[in-house]
Amino acid sequence: MRWLLSVYLIFSICTACHTSSVEPVKTDVTTRDIKNDPFDRHSRLIFTRHARCRMDCRHITSQEIQEILDNGTINYAKSEPKSRPDPRFALEGYTAEQQHLRIIIAPEKGKLIIITCIELGVEWSCQCN
Repeated sequence: MRWLLSVYLIFSICTACHTSSVEPVKTDVTTRDIKNDPFDRHSRLIFTRHARCRMDCRHITSQEIQEILDNGTINYAKSEPKSRPDPRFALEGYTAEQQHLRIIIAPEKGKLIIITCIELGVEWSCQCN
């Protein structure tokens, strides 16, 4: 009888542990709420020399940069929104060719300065300064 009671007790404890209704903590640091973006995604683009070099060695086109601007999410963990004089934002997303890109931009008086671009998960050999 004790054995049966012990098995029942262990089974009850295990079942209670697996049927927990606690929801996982959300750690998403991205946002796709364009209307509340701290910059205009359709501003004129200015590419830095560094960004052009990175685009060249990583085979990223200006159209793919525009795709990320249009559809990407802001990753605030990789952004510096309070940086002065120019805040910087990291936008991430997938291109039509399924490249996972991050671009770093600095909004400035009706323009978006493209500082750099990264293909996430892929190491490219670049000689950019």
